[in-house]
Amino acid sequence: MKDNINPRHYKQGNIEVIDFILDQKFNYLEGNVVKYLSRYKFKNGIEDLDKAKWYLGRLIGEEIIKKEKTNEDD
Repeated sequence: MKDNINPRHYKQGNIEVIDFILDQKFNYLEGNVVKYLSRYKFKNGIEDLDKAKWYLGRLIGEEIIKKEKTNEDD
């Protein structure tokens, strides 16, 4: 029977992806990068890598904005 709540692609290795994300206190963007990277080999391949890349790009953009705001305040 297929488990749609706890699918196998999130349980590779010794720790579930969600437990790692919560333990590391990742924000939404960081968590999604980790989620898609950890499952791409077992679920959607390149599609998941593209999603991880999109979230990483968004995260980089947010960090650039933060850095620019910090530099303006100096």
